Amino acid sequence: MSEAREYCGLFGIFGHPEAVHKTFYGLYSLQHRGQESAGICSTAGKTLLAHRSMGLVGEIFTREVLESLRNPVAIGHVRYSTTGSSTIQNAQPLLFNYAAGPLAIAHNGNLVNSGQLRRDFEERGSIFQTSTDSETIMHLLAQPGGRGEKEHMIWALRQLRGAFSLLLLTPRKMIAVRDRHGFRPLCIGVLDGAPVAASETCALDIVGAKFLRDVKPGEVVEWTAEGEQSYFFPEKPETPAHCIFEHVYFSRPDSLVFGESVHKVRMNLGRRLAEESPVSADLVIPIPDSGNDAALGFSQASGIPLEYGFVRNHYVGRTFIQPTQGARVSGVGLKLNIIPEVVKDRRLVVIDDSIIRGTTSRSRVRLLRQAGAKEIHMRISCPPIVHPCYYGIDFPTTEELVASRMTVEEIRRHLEIDSLAYLSLEGLLGAVTNPKDHYCTACYNGQYRVPLAEQFSKLLHEAKC
Repeated sequence: MSEAREYCGLFGIFGHPEAVHKTFYGLYSLQHRGQESAGICSTAGKTLLAHRSMGLVGEIFTREVLESLRNPVAIGHVRYSTTGSSTIQNAQPLLFNYAAGPLAIAHNGNLVNSGQLRRDFEERGSIFQTSTDSETIMHLLAQPGGRGEKEHMIWALRQLRGAFSLLLLTPRKMIAVRDRHGFRPLCIGVLDGAPVAASETCALDIVGAKFLRDVKPGEVVEWTAEGEQSYFFPEKPETPAHCIFEHVYFSRPDSLVFGESVHKVRMNLGRRLAEESPVSADLVIPIPDSGNDAALGFSQASGIPLEYGFVRNHYVGRTFIQPTQGARVSGVGLKLNIIPEVVKDRRLVVIDDSIIRGTTSRSRVRLLRQAGAKEIHMRISCPPIVHPCYYGIDFPTTEELVASRMTVEEIRRHLEIDSLAYLSLEGLLGAVTNPKDHYCTACYNGQYRVPLAEQFSKLLHEAKC
C-alpha cells in the first residue's frame, strides 16, 4: 500500500546520560511513521533545547546538532501531516512558554473537535502559530483555572475528542498520554533504569531497552526525579478502539502493537486470505515491504511457492507518506522494480495490504505485464477501504477512495488483472487475539467510535496561518 498517508512516531527517555542519542536512534527506527520532518527536545532540568527540521532523521541530526542538545531527558517526533500542511512551523515537538514555564509536545493522532476548540480560543484573543491540531492541546494546558497540576491535566485532556498519543516535556517532567480509546499505540520500556516511551517496541529494541507494557487507554504516566506516577483522566472507562490498520500496514513487523506481534498478525491475515479466496497459480509475489508477511502466510496456507518478483529501493522511502499525489505517483517507479526472470510466463498471486486510490496498484500491474506475467491474481489482506479515517490516517476523501465508487469487479477491470479478492472483515478481526470490539474498523464499515464535531479537512486550520 503506497497511497494512504499517515501521522507520526514518538520517542522519549527520562534520566539517561545518552538520552539525546538514544532518541535519535529511536526516531530512526520509527522513520516509517513519518518522513516529512523530525525534531528532538531535551532538558537538564532548567530550560528546554529543541531542534526541528524538514527531512529525514539521518539528514537532520548531525553529530554537531546532537551534541548541542545533549541532556539527560529528551523527547522526539517524526511527522507526516494529517492536520496542517508540511511546513517547518508544524514540525514537532512544538515548544511553547507560558505562565508555568516551557512546555514541549509531540503528538500522534488527530483531534476531531480541534476546529471548535480553536475557534473558542481565537474568539477569546488567543494567537496560534501553527496549523496543527496539536497546538490546541498546548492552549488548553496553558489555561488558568486555580487547579492543581494533576487536576488541570485531567481537565484539559477531558476536552479532547479523537486520537492522541502524546509525549510532553517540561524542565522537570516527562509525560506520556494515550486517548481514552487507545486509537494509536504507545508503549513503555526501561533502559539502564531510565524509563523510555515509544510509539512501537521496535524503537525500544534499537536502543536496547526492555519492553514493560503499553500505556493504557486514558492513562497519564508522569516521570520526575522522584519516580513514576500514573493516573487516568476519563470520567468513566471506555471500550478500546485500537486502529486495526496498524497491524495491516503501518507498524513494523518486528514490533509488538496492542500486545500482539505485528508479524504474526500479518501471517494470519495471509493464511485467512488463502482460505477465503483460493486461486490456482505458480507463485505468490508480495508487494514489499508490508505485503511480505501476509504473502508468507498465504504461501504456507495455499502451498503455492513464495517468490520475490519485486525489488524495493530502500532509499526512496514509503510513497504513502509523500505529501502530494504527484509525488506518490512519480515515486512508484523509483520504489519498486521487477525481476523479469521470476515473473515471465508465470501465473502470479500478488499480495498487497490495501488498495486506496488504485493508481499505484495499476502501475505495478502494468510493470508485471510488461515483464511477461501470464496471469495476475491480486489478493488484499484487508477489506475494501470505503470510508475516510479521522483518527490519524490521512486517507483520501470518500470520493478519492476507489472502493467507495467501484465494486470489486469494477476495480478488477480498472486494474486490468485476472482476479481480485479482499479479506473479509470477519477474517481481518479473526487474525488478532484481542476482542473484536477493541478495534476501530471505521474505514471499512463506517462505524466511527468518536463522532466528528464538524466536517474534517487536513487543512482545517490552514487559512488562518
